[in-house]
Amino acid sequence: MGRLTGGDPSLLRRINSAVVLHALRATDHATLTEITRVTGLSRPTVEGVVEGLVETGLVVERAAEEGAARRQGRPARRFRFRAEAGHLLGLDIGAHRVTALVADLDGRVLGTLSKDVDEKASADERLERLRATVAELLRRVGVSRGSLRAVGVGSPGVVEADGTVRLGTALPEWTGLKLGERLSRSFKCPVLVENDANAAAVAEHWKGAGTDTDDMVFVLAGLSPGAGSLIGGRLHRGYGGAAGEIGALHLLGRGARPEALLSTTDEPLHPLDEQAVADVFAHAREGDERARAAVDRFVDRLVHDVAALVLALDPEVVVIGGWAAGLDGVLDPLRGELARCCLRPPRVTLSKLGGAAVATGALRLALDHVEEELFAVESTVTARR
Repeated sequence: MGRLTGGDPSLLRRINSAVVLHALRATDHATLTEITRVTGLSRPTVEGVVEGLVETGLVVERAAEEGAARRQGRPARRFRFRAEAGHLLGLDIGAHRVTALVADLDGRVLGTLSKDVDEKASADERLERLRATVAELLRRVGVSRGSLRAVGVGSPGVVEADGTVRLGTALPEWTGLKLGERLSRSFKCPVLVENDANAAAVAEHWKGAGTDTDDMVFVLAGLSPGAGSLIGGRLHRGYGGAAGEIGALHLLGRGARPEALLSTTDEPLHPLDEQAVADVFAHAREGDERARAAVDRFVDRLVHDVAALVLALDPEVVVIGGWAAGLDGVLDPLRGELARCCLRPPRVTLSKLGGAAVATGALRLALDHVEEELFAVESTVTARR
């Protein structure tokens, strides 16, 4: 977020508070004089706003440093933004585990915890496992549930704006689940639910392999690969929240489903789960010819699916995560295919965040929500990220 400037004391107090709070958050501490200079607000306005922010707990006055020179009079009062005044949660709901991250209002992670869950667990069992994980994490880091300002959640499936999973075949009883509503019962703050690949894309743009671009695609490669896209730095969800569902391209005539692609026999791979697929990958690395052929088919499908998305969006960077990040040789075939079909091929790289991408992205979404509440102002003040 760039520099915010205020006008004069006639501005709404809410706007002035956002301007002052933003200035304080951008530095370790500042005097009233420094805040006045940075914001363009008058000294009396700054004094009044800072006093109000101190009362809310978002700002605190720093104690005078020991040994400060006295001959120049009383040291200037210094204030800082209290990142510890509230907390955020980032949650990742997966097939085999659930993960929770807790952070302060600067997005600094204070703790993380993951718990295994049975892939066949019901929706109720999975959500109960998630709640228990959150409760244990909050106890460990000493954060009260009441201090939470927002909760971000990354989930498989097509997620609607209200947090309902419109379609979710990766988890039992997930299609039609009112996930946002169910989780809101456990928190007294906003709960923001997003597709897992979308959340991972946000994370890679924030702290991963896509920090240097605003046009990127993140591919979460699993049994049914999905993708999240940022266009101009903004997450592209599509009209119904289903943008990036490249795992459905086989319905357009791409041929076999994953259970046939990954089969090492004449029958579809069954059960089609992560352990079964991991076994195929392991056998391929050991030199098993049929397993190698299965992995080659999987990579070929992934390459074509990603290429289709790249042709539509023309991103600067493609970040590969999920299973594909651990597949030998997936990058070169993808680069070759994109070089063949794209006017200007994007850079292709592996995820830097790995298994933490979804939870980290969910945390960023929660942070975005809080920042909008704290720092968003009317059109008279502009902010540029």
